[in-house]
Amino acid sequence: MFLALYNRLSIKNEPLLPEGRAVIVASNHNSNLDPVIVGVAYPRKLSYLAKEELFKVPFLSFIIRHLGAIPVSRQDELKAGVVLRTMLDILLSGEDILIFPEGSRSFDGKLQPLEGGVAMLALHSKAPILPVYVKGSFEAMSRGTSFPKPKKIEVLFGKLIDPLDLPTDMKDKQKRFHLLVQLEKQMEEMMFELGK
Repeated sequence: MFLALYNRLSIKNEPLLPEGRAVIVASNHNSNLDPVIVGVAYPRKLSYLAKEELFKVPFLSFIIRHLGAIPVSRQDELKAGVVLRTMLDILLSGEDILIFPEGSRSFDGKLQPLEGGVAMLALHSKAPILPVYVKGSFEAMSRGTSFPKPKKIEVLFGKLIDPLDLPTDMKDKQKRFHLLVQLEKQMEEMMFELGK
């Protein structure tokens, strides 16, 4: 309700989600607001990893726990293997996860190069990737700000990218590359559609 009133949140392209399969929701990342925005816009419960410091802020802690956040320590956050293993375990248990394939928040609001972890998770879990693009969160709460501004926020869902659709004779490295190319292409198209 806060996002709808304060930031005029709008959601486009309600996603068609597969029954009985976990989904990797892959979003651009401009703001600490992004997990909350995507968590509210997405029709199913999402799990995602969040810095443990965020759980020390009482009201924020309540919100992000409700939206499926799992605390991760600074030490674990720096260990990519620990993070990927945790996310893979969540997917294999049948839960949808939220991941930010850029790795960290953008400094300028532009889409950064995507890291390969999202493709690796899709291949190992057989979960499809759902691209998501959030517009306006950088303007609402960029790095270094502690309270959001009343800027309009839009969420656009893309089309599922299913690792099961890839040719079986394709090598894993080629599959990872193909998944990343498809994800980046959709994110760029969504960015263009929303006008940034």
